[in-house]
Amino acid sequence: MSELPKIIVILGPTASGKTDLSIALAKKFNGEIVSADSRQVYKKMEIGTAKPRGMWKPAFAPSKFRRGNGGKEKEIYMVDGMPHHMTDIVDPGKIFTLADYKEQAVAHIKDIIKRGKLPIIVGGTGLYIWAIVDNLDIPKMSPKKKMRESFENKNITELVSMLKQVDPKSAARIDLKNPRRIIRALEVYINTGKSFFSQRTKSSPLFDALQIGIKLPREELYNRVNQRCEAQITAGLIAEVESLVKQKYSWELPSMSGIGYRQISYYLRQEMSLGQAIELFKRDTRRYAKKQMTWFKRDKRIKWVEKGDSRKAEELVSEFLL
Repeated sequence: MSELPKIIVILGPTASGKTDLSIALAKKFNGEIVSADSRQVYKKMEIGTAKPRGMWKPAFAPSKFRRGNGGKEKEIYMVDGMPHHMTDIVDPGKIFTLADYKEQAVAHIKDIIKRGKLPIIVGGTGLYIWAIVDNLDIPKMSPKKKMRESFENKNITELVSMLKQVDPKSAARIDLKNPRRIIRALEVYINTGKSFFSQRTKSSPLFDALQIGIKLPREELYNRVNQRCEAQITAGLIAEVESLVKQKYSWELPSMSGIGYRQISYYLRQEMSLGQAIELFKRDTRRYAKKQMTWFKRDKRIKWVEKGDSRKAEELVSEFLL
């Protein structure tokens, strides 16, 4: 049996320094970056998603994922000279599923390998990483507009109650504070008659993955989170959210439910003061970072490095590629 192609995964909680480390490794090991961030896929959402600042430039890209001019122009998102795939590609008004992510990300990874470069998957969305590393089989059912609208008219308590009744297995596994996850689980069950989680099986792996996690003391992580949130406000997050609203992007869209956008919405709708919205933004981001670490710590394959220890990460990659 031939060896599987090798990929690197850089993961960790929000604000832990994944972007800087991934770019350093991409430069050293002739790599290209594939984002595993469920928020940074969206266009027009720069500040609230902490999207690495870059620009679209003419470059090679798989024909299926060309951008601009009806697919005739080949462009790629470049950050500090490094290609970034799966970043800034989806209109905020579109539904982008886990199945969509896996299909496109795998195509990019295979293309990077074909061109003799090293794929470096970077992000903090555990399901995205799991889908690639473990070749997760994902229900490919498209969202049903009318059904989704009926669910969106219900409050989260009603949605949780429905899910517990029809699909208790999924209810025990997913984030019951995230209406988007609940609605997706309900859609899958109602349309297939099968549990959302029972359909997430694994096929044989496509790649040999080295997973490197960034860890740092909780107090330092929380301080970094608070500082990032404040910097995002200073950078114009409120204006960014206002701009999206003016473009008629609904608060009910999955893209608008992300941390930062949701909290600022409370302020813009005069449901709380700006100070309260900012404190909620910080609190929810800290809780999300904690949830990310809980998720990643379950995977014993991850090799952990201290934040800023790029030398240790380089040693792990060098040894893995031998």
